[in-house]
Formats: sequence, C-alpha cells, structure tokens
Amino acid sequence: MDEKPSAHDSVLRSVDAITVPVPDLDQGLQFYCDRLHQKLLWRNDAVGQAGVALPGSDTELVVSTTLAADVNWLVASVTDALADIVAAGGTVVAEPVDIPVGRAAVAADPFGNRLVLLDLSKGRYVTDASGQVIEVAPDDISP
Repeated sequence: MDEKPSAHDSVLRSVDAITVPVPDLDQGLQFYCDRLHQKLLWRNDAVGQAGVALPGSDTELVVSTTLAADVNWLVASVTDALADIVAAGGTVVAEPVDIPVGRAAVAADPFGNRLVLLDLSKGRYVTDASGQVIEVAPDDISP
C-alpha cells in the first residue's frame, strides 16, 4: 500500500496532528468544542482520543487521555521514514507500532527533538453522525 518515496521526496510530508493531553475526553471536548467552538471530526473512546478540526488547515488537534503533547508528522511510510532519520543522524525513541489508521513510531533528531511519525497505511477513520469512529476505510489519496 505504501510506495517508497524517491530519494528526492521529503521525509516529513505535513503536520498531521498536534496532540494535547487531557485528563478526561469529555472535559477536553467540552473545552475545545463547546467553549472554543472547534468542530469534532472523530472520537475513539477505545484509544482515549478525539480529533478536532482546525479551520484553514488539514492539521487536526487531537485531545488524548493517553498521549503527551506532541507534533505528529505524516510520512509515506513509518518504517522508511525512521530509517531515513537514523541514516541522517537521528535516533529511534520508540519502534514502529500498529495504530488503528496505520503505523506510528517516535524518532529524535540529532538535537534531541522528538519526531512522532505516523502513516495512514490502513486508511482514515469513518464516523457516524455523532463523530464516533465506526471503522477505518482505505484512503484513496496518498499523503
């Protein structure tokens, strides 16, 4: 499903999401959606996360009860991106793991900055009318 980018393609494609930790998903959504008027895109209680729209951008704000504050970089392939970062002088912080929409890993650049990498190799969330995730569907558009 993933095509390996050519040697001239950028490893980091875009900021997919900015994760912010919250103590409770409902409280987080009450603040960001009800009080700041952001639109709920998806909610996955099984993983303690919800995606909130940032108008004017494809980047999502992900409120999470399980993850720390981080920038999540979209890559074509987590495995390939991790290898490229290590070859360029970075290090592996957390090995690739499966996530509902693809794979994720954490690297660090030579300066100690965390790079949370994710690909959408399994697809994107499909939600019901209330925003609850009901499935993951293959993505027809490559990142």
